[in-house]
Amino acid sequence: MGHPATTQDLPRTMRASVLVAKRQIRTEERPVPRPAADEVLIEVASVGVCGSDVHYYREGRIGDFVVDAPLVLGHEASGRIVAVGANVPESRIGERVAIEPQRPCRVCAQCTAGRYNLCPHMEFYATPPVDGAFQEYVTIQAPFAHPVPDAVTDDVAALLEPLSVGISASRKAELAPGSRVLIAGAGPIGVITAQTAKAFGAAEVIVSDPVAERRAMAGRYGATATLDPTTDSVADLGVDAFIDCSGATPAVRSGITAVRGAGAVVLVGMGADDVPLPIPVIQSRELKVTGVFRYTDTWPVAAHLAATGQVDLASLVTGWFDLDHVEDALNADLTPGSLKPVVRP
Repeated sequence: MGHPATTQDLPRTMRASVLVAKRQIRTEERPVPRPAADEVLIEVASVGVCGSDVHYYREGRIGDFVVDAPLVLGHEASGRIVAVGANVPESRIGERVAIEPQRPCRVCAQCTAGRYNLCPHMEFYATPPVDGAFQEYVTIQAPFAHPVPDAVTDDVAALLEPLSVGISASRKAELAPGSRVLIAGAGPIGVITAQTAKAFGAAEVIVSDPVAERRAMAGRYGATATLDPTTDSVADLGVDAFIDCSGATPAVRSGITAVRGAGAVVLVGMGADDVPLPIPVIQSRELKVTGVFRYTDTWPVAAHLAATGQVDLASLVTGWFDLDHVEDALNADLTPGSLKPVVRP
């Protein structure tokens, strides 16, 4: 037996900000989606702008993912459940949630092994052809709408998504109390990862970035030391782990030389398709080199870190935009000092 209709009081149409061509955004009226049996309908509150959104907007593609039809961007999202599908308890209506913006198949070998982020059938917000959250309403399977406590604002709830990347990276790096870690890149992900490393117990969090302002910011967000890669060598720092959040080839190459024997190298930043690596260093030190692709089971930890103040996400927000100004949000990175724009549909 299904529930009584819970969508009857909702509007039939909504506004959506749509990428219709490279560097061309248009606001459209679209039908409000109806949740499938296992889904919830969420009225979107806040959406963080990610570098991938900007890349799709400017280039029309990221690697093999090509925008060949109109696409709604935005995958760092929060909101409130306003309707539920037939198999979801009506008691969830009214919940404030952070959205984990993915839909794995749950039955393939990767999913059943607990690596649902690697599901070959994944549907991910704002990755062609799946629409994202720069619109007034979205649906997601109920388990991927994570309740957040009152201590977590809508903006912070949206930023649990990039925090999840930092958590995944810290887990891959095997960070533990007392660890020493080098992080390359003091952009949003680098700064969030530095805070996460500190929350995981890292005793030393060394952040490398060529921009003085970003190094100063990293110092305010968990870094115990900062380095300028144009003048400071990281070779033989002997850290337990190196996490690259820059995607810069020189940073990747030099960062590997900073890791002690049997340490971990975690590649988060996206840069060149092919990077020559110091293979003798990797072999002779038996380094573990791995990548991070999204996340698995990170939202409960992220919500806890944010709610308890172990990670500060709120102060990373440097601007707010409505649906009519999404293009301004996507170009905010061209403004000095901009870090994390947020769209509020």
